[in-house]
Amino acid sequence: MGKAHNISAKKYLGAIGTGLLLTASFPNPGFPLLAWFALVPLMAAVRDVSPFNSFRLGCLCGMIHFITLLYWFIPCLKTYGMIPLYLSLAILFLVAAYLSLFIAGFATALTWICRDAKMLAVAAPLLWVSGEYVRAHLFTGFPWELLGYSQYRTLPLIQIADTLGVYGVSGLIVLGNSVLLSLYLFLFKKKWHTHILLAKPALASLAVFVIILAAVWGYGMWRIGTIRETATDAPFRKISVIQGNIGQQMKWDPAFQLATIDRYLTLSRQEVETHPDLIVWPETAMPFYFGHNVPLTNRVLKGLHDTGTDYIIGSPAFVRLETAVEYRNRAFLLSAAGGNITDIYDKAHLVPFGEYVPFKKWLPFIGKLVEQVGDFSAGRKGDTLDWGDHRIGLLICYELIFPYLSRENTRNGADLLINITNDAWYGRTSAPYQHFSMAVFRAVENRRSLVRSANTGISGFIEPTGKIIAAAPIFEEAAFTESIPLMRTSTIYTRFGDWFSLICVIVSVVGIAGQTVKRRRRRLPHVTRTKADPQRSRTKT
Repeated sequence: MGKAHNISAKKYLGAIGTGLLLTASFPNPGFPLLAWFALVPLMAAVRDVSPFNSFRLGCLCGMIHFITLLYWFIPCLKTYGMIPLYLSLAILFLVAAYLSLFIAGFATALTWICRDAKMLAVAAPLLWVSGEYVRAHLFTGFPWELLGYSQYRTLPLIQIADTLGVYGVSGLIVLGNSVLLSLYLFLFKKKWHTHILLAKPALASLAVFVIILAAVWGYGMWRIGTIRETATDAPFRKISVIQGNIGQQMKWDPAFQLATIDRYLTLSRQEVETHPDLIVWPETAMPFYFGHNVPLTNRVLKGLHDTGTDYIIGSPAFVRLETAVEYRNRAFLLSAAGGNITDIYDKAHLVPFGEYVPFKKWLPFIGKLVEQVGDFSAGRKGDTLDWGDHRIGLLICYELIFPYLSRENTRNGADLLINITNDAWYGRTSAPYQHFSMAVFRAVENRRSLVRSANTGISGFIEPTGKIIAAAPIFEEAAFTESIPLMRTSTIYTRFGDWFSLICVIVSVVGIAGQTVKRRRRRLPHVTRTKADPQRSRTKT
């Protein structure tokens, strides 16, 4: 095992296959069943190679996966960021290279600590979940499409997210992959390094997986029923979402400002006939400084006057300080009575290089990737909007992919989650569908209804069970209303957060450290005993 072996073409194909299967399990195309065996080719490829070669194979797998998953970086950067094609390709390559390190780390650690295939079913889920957790937090984090998100439409399976978060679903999927690998090793008499897996441990791992899967599925069916029953006793509110479908090229053009305002007002008036309690517009729906540009602000307020409903409107904003001006990506809550601003929320988790430049003090030469986005300052994490007797947890665009933000909203009293976003940046790629898939888990984790208003889609409504009630197609105007429950139940995940993934990290670190110490001891030279050794000395009679 310590010896570096040459990597065969078959092993390279296994790593490439895993990368492609992982991508295909997410939308689009979105074949969630593929996730349950996607990792088998990679794990089979590293079964008899050195940790160094495992790292190489993991890097290749990660590059293939993240380049094909995040290909939408190129049209986003080239079309809207005015970045040349060669530079857009370089940025995608660098991002994929960084993210591939987590899959490479998984493959390397698996090879390092698993001396026997009997350990696979335990080690693989722990290591994978640990990698996902670190990816979600390191350098502000990028938890885009963690493995568990691939199952967002399999409702019974994802209900464990209210206890374990999305990481619990990821761990279950990796457990399934490990069991399939164990069966492959047993049936085809393949060695995991120097060990052959016998029938008893192979079948035992299969039995344990079936029991766990059945328990998870049973819990999911039971939880769906109890949550829906609880929801019937919760207060219901009618909420409308508006999808204006304003093209990104038009959005910040002053010549289209009045047309943009009129489109949102027209779509809102259509829904007023359904008597909603709240109408939600997308992120930066108003392409001007609402409240500061007096003529355009008055035009909006005049259009909303006497509609008898409250509004959430997205708009850029700025705050004058003593020594500087800070720009904010803001959501305004407007009252039905006169259109007064009753509360505001400023985006708290900004997009690196899109809404701010990280390490700007030390790297002043690094510019933003997207020209149209300003240099924003962050708001306070966990802030909620006070809406009468209720509180709204607002998530602006990118904030949706971070579980801790919706959790903080809920812990601060939010009984409704609302995500406003502008996904026009992504064009007609897979990104809007990928983004929407993660919204389902925010609803399940906290048992809150989630409302989503997106400029070009996907707008929609999600039950506290994760069921998608309604969703609008991308790049179409849409306005629709649903009556949804505002629940105040508390989940284990809301109270304790990522306890499961933290345990995985701790156990993984201990396992890697323990195996490292063990290997070093084996390499230490044996100390020869001296003549003074009492075990060798004998008393002559």
